[in-house]
Amino acid sequence: MEVFKSAILQPGPPESFALQTVQEVIKPQRQTKLAQDENQSLENILRLLLQEFVSAAVQCGEKVMQYGQSIDANETSQGHIPRLLDIVLYLCEKEHIEGGMIFQLLEDLTEMSTMKNCKDIFGYIESKQDILGKQELFARGKLVMLRTCNQLLRRLSKANDVVFCGRILMFLAHFFPLSERSALNIKGVFNTSNETKYEKVPVEGICIDFNFYETFWGLQDYFSNPASIIHSPIKWKKFTSSLSVVLNTFEAQPLSDEEGDANNLEEEAVNFSIKYLTSSKLMGLELKDPSFRRHVLVQCLILFNYLKAPGKGEKDLPSENMKDEITSCEERVKKLIELTPPKGKEFLYKIEHILEREKNWVWWKRDGCPPYEKQPTEKKVVQDGSKKRKPRWRLGNKELSQLWKWADQNPNALTDPQRVQTPSINEYWKPLAEDMDPSAGIEAEYHHKNNRVYCWKGLRLSARQDLEGFSKFTEYGIEGVVPPELLPPDVRSKYQAKPTDRSKRGKKEEAKNTANQVEENQIATSATEIDGESIRTDTTTTPMEFDAAALPQGGTSNSDELQKNNSSDTDIGQEAGQLETDADAEVEAGIIDETDADADADADADADLDPVG
Repeated sequence: MEVFKSAILQPGPPESFALQTVQEVIKPQRQTKLAQDENQSLENILRLLLQEFVSAAVQCGEKVMQYGQSIDANETSQGHIPRLLDIVLYLCEKEHIEGGMIFQLLEDLTEMSTMKNCKDIFGYIESKQDILGKQELFARGKLVMLRTCNQLLRRLSKANDVVFCGRILMFLAHFFPLSERSALNIKGVFNTSNETKYEKVPVEGICIDFNFYETFWGLQDYFSNPASIIHSPIKWKKFTSSLSVVLNTFEAQPLSDEEGDANNLEEEAVNFSIKYLTSSKLMGLELKDPSFRRHVLVQCLILFNYLKAPGKGEKDLPSENMKDEITSCEERVKKLIELTPPKGKEFLYKIEHILEREKNWVWWKRDGCPPYEKQPTEKKVVQDGSKKRKPRWRLGNKELSQLWKWADQNPNALTDPQRVQTPSINEYWKPLAEDMDPSAGIEAEYHHKNNRVYCWKGLRLSARQDLEGFSKFTEYGIEGVVPPELLPPDVRSKYQAKPTDRSKRGKKEEAKNTANQVEENQIATSATEIDGESIRTDTTTTPMEFDAAALPQGGTSNSDELQKNNSSDTDIGQEAGQLETDADAEVEAGIIDETDADADADADADADLDPVG
């Protein structure tokens, strides 16, 4: 022990004398690393020395971490205890001694010190956080450090030592990884022992609505255990009625900007208390305090967020009526927070952001807290020093080369008729027809009509297979192209063709059929035999009656010539050449009409396809 005392007084870094001091005291079998029994002997010596320093500091009335700070008149350095801890920390970091020894000394030091001295000790722990958090030390002492911090939290006052408690919690949050399960409330147990005590009997001489006082502070029973109101409709009804009374009071007594400036929250942050006083004498003043209102309203949002938390079982989910009431109450609470000065909108935005992030933690705990950390991949070092040559593939990479190899082995794969098939009109438009059915309940943003590629392909398919349905695109849009037989009766009636359109289409088809029949009759009537053969004309065919106004422009002269040929009984041989010429002209005229009709249809199809493309 005397050797360590003299080593602490030596100037310079611990690297120059720490290992030599340990070897002088213990005389280990191995020069660089102590055995298990040797570690135990060294730990006992250090714990006795630490106890001696603490006792001496208490007797002198000095702070523990500052005892013996002035070692030399010409040089000012650390106290005895920080110097001893630095030496032990260096030995643990270099693995000369057991890594958990420094954590054991820190635990003993906090147990022997008062809370005033523990603040200085914890400041030393915070300054050495990076070294203590190294993997070789953290693995051996994380449980000891967790026990030390928890003991400090138990000794501290949650009302008077809020800042120190926050420092300890922040240290634990940085020291332990996110996936550490020791600091998690996996089961979701609530601290029901945190009771809010308030007056049950009205006090004489106090002008306050005591029913409102009891209703207001009675909400804390539900806030401390939100799970109790899910399975009890009676408690839920009582909670909503009490909350409605409180919110009505807040809405009836809005706070002005002057009251918000008079109670500046930033200036009161140092005197922040974790719980408010419940005396009925303070009720009137507390209702005018913006921080007090925000405290209660944020509690309401936390409770609602718990009730709507994802990942719950069916038995833990709120009912539909409860969901509606939660939504309405939540809107009122957010409106009140926004109207509470100062900076109500900014405060509401921050609270909503925090509660939204809380859902991620809920899902993470529901999934069993999988680890966030990923171990770094080790790079393989080539022994001969030469770079490994990348493989060369026939078609650039492994996948394309393998695909080419499979094509050689299966020559009929690309020519298989079953590989690519053009779907039918009904099959292709069936998904869009299901979207148009109101009973399906599909939202508009998920309809197939929003898929431009799907609509473009469907229009091309309809232009080839269903020209009548394709013509409805201009009037009804893409939904009019769907075949009517796929739609329910109430939807089908919206996309039926108008009577005028049907009559025009019927007249057009009738005119086309009539023109074709006229051509066939004319050819049959004017059939002749030329080049020395006898000319034979079938005069038994009767002329066909039709509406000349329905024919195309090129078919009027043809019908007149047909009637003229059928009614004339003159010399057949004289008219044979003329009939043959007229028949050829009529055929050519019919071909021109059909070509023009097809050209018009193609032009309409292209015009309809342009907006989609």
